[in-house]
Amino acid sequence: MKKRIMVVGPSGAGKSTLCNIINNAARLLKKTQDVIYGPHTIDTPGAYLENAWMYKYLIATAQGAALLLILVDQANPREVYPPGFAKTFTCPVVGVVTKADLAPENRELCRQQLKRIGVAEPYFYLSLTDGTGVAELLSYLENKKVLKGRETM
Repeated sequence: MKKRIMVVGPSGAGKSTLCNIINNAARLLKKTQDVIYGPHTIDTPGAYLENAWMYKYLIATAQGAALLLILVDQANPREVYPPGFAKTFTCPVVGVVTKADLAPENRELCRQQLKRIGVAEPYFYLSLTDGTGVAELLSYLENKKVLKGRETM
């Protein structure tokens, strides 16, 4: 089975947009209802995270992942992850703060949230609208050997 990068986060945090960037694709963006397997990613619905009884689906889906990206939305840093959530997974977990160009006053709150979730640094601060931080994340994923054979447009 091909190992992919699984992306988890609340609704509206930018999971599908980030998956499009990683996959170098232009898939139509709409509310993700089901797990979507891309060439390099596993895009998960926000509902799987926002409903504790659905955690089992995230855990099962993560069995096919080489790495997990946990997203926190800086523009709306609501607490949706339980403490220690990252420790549930057997693959490496990386923290990503999306919409880092918005609400800069929430940056430290997001960092603290990732710590409570159980995600170790480094954290990546991205703006998916202007591309800030994206090259650094892609380089990190390539260096970790979880992103291979990605063609650029």
